[in-house]
Order: sequence, then structure tokens, then C-alpha cells
Amino acid sequence: MPRQGRLGPWYVLGISIIKPPTLAFTRREATGAENVPRGGVILAANHISNADPAVLCDMILFVLRRAPRFLAKSEMFRGNGLVARVMRGARQIPVDRHAADASGALVPAVEALARGEAVAIYPEGTVTRDPGKWPMRARTGVARLALLSGAPVVPIAQWGAQEVHDTHRRKGLHLLPRTTVRFRVGPPVDLSRWAGQELTAQVLEEATGAIMDAITAELAVLRGEPAPAQRYDPRGARPDGEDGRRSA
Repeated sequence: MPRQGRLGPWYVLGISIIKPPTLAFTRREATGAENVPRGGVILAANHISNADPAVLCDMILFVLRRAPRFLAKSEMFRGNGLVARVMRGARQIPVDRHAADASGALVPAVEALARGEAVAIYPEGTVTRDPGKWPMRARTGVARLALLSGAPVVPIAQWGAQEVHDTHRRKGLHLLPRTTVRFRVGPPVDLSRWAGQELTAQVLEEATGAIMDAITAELAVLRGEPAPAQRYDPRGARPDGEDGRRSA
């Protein structure tokens, strides 16, 4: 179990819900746990399937031995359903993606990092739309969080969850045979070039690009093939997924 922090009953309930199916339907392979420092840390991963949060959370808990606080869209915290109750009770972090004050929206995450917690984030904000499932252009929230907090950003590449559920192709769930989900954890990204600078659009874009480059590099090793020379940008893509490439 996690070496840092108290989980609390709602977190334990969440684990009891996701652990049995994760164990039953997936196998896990992970390398690079030694790259995660103690104390406050941002764990930034590529997003390949709606199934991957469960396996990523499981890996962080039982391999990295940290209790992750996920940044998730605020809609998941509303109401009295089980998901909303667990998200609130387990102290996951709501993010209002439409907030006028981008820095203010990240205050709970900055506070969690100051307490020495591990904050998990998908920089892309949603499952990648890249036709080859490589990381696409990300939102700048991950860079803003890193530069506001001063916490290290550790890149995590994951591959395999898309075989359980291929989100954009609507192939349904494929639970058997068990899928091997592999993870590769890289060393913290060097963001010293942007430390202390005003958080302009250019600074945030450049720092975000460095983080996504690090995640993509780890994924290329994990997949055993080179990443595309240009990063997919969903803002310029047609519905068929073409014409969405931009310089990485």
C-alpha cells in the first residue's frame, strides 16, 4: 500500500471497486519506479482509453506506492451518485475547465503538492484522438501547475488499456483474454528554463511541449517504434482523424 499519506475510507472504497476487475482482466508490467521522488510530485501520463484511469491508479498505488490525487473535470464531482461521492470523499481534485482564472482553478492541486502529495494528471485532457494513439497536443494546465508549485513532473507512458476499451472506435469492452498493460516511468522533466518566468502563453506552450516530449519518448521505447515527427492537433483535424499533425 502507499508509503505516504493516509487514504481514508472513501479512498479505500474506491480501491475496493477498481482493484478486483483490474486484477481479473489485466496484467501489469512497470519499470522506472525509482524515478519518482518523495514529496510533492506531478505524475503526467498519456491518455489512450477510458479504461486507463483504473489501471494507472492501480499502478501508482501498488508500484509507485503513492496515493494519487487525480485532476478530473468538475462534472464528475456533482450530485449524489457513487462516482461523485467517491471522488469527493477520496479528495480527488476537481478542475473547472471553463474557469476564467486558470491559475485559481489549480489552487487545490497546488495545495496538495505543498502537502507532499502525488497529483496525477492527463495533460491532453481527454483520450487522444491521434489515429496511432500517440500523445496529441496537450492543454497547458500541467505546465501551469508545475511552474506555480515548483513540483517535479514525472512522465508516465502507458500502453495496453486501449485493447480493453478502444474509446473512439466504439469497439466495446474486451475483457478476456487478460490484457497486459505496460508502464514506463521516466525521470523528472527539466523545466528549469521556464522557472520564475511570467506564465505567458508562450512559456506555458513551451513547457507543456517539453513535458509531452518526455511522455512521448517513454512511449516510443515502450512501443518499440518511433513516434511521429509531428504531434497531432485535434483542433486542425477532420472527423476522419487526418490533417491533425503539427510540429512536436
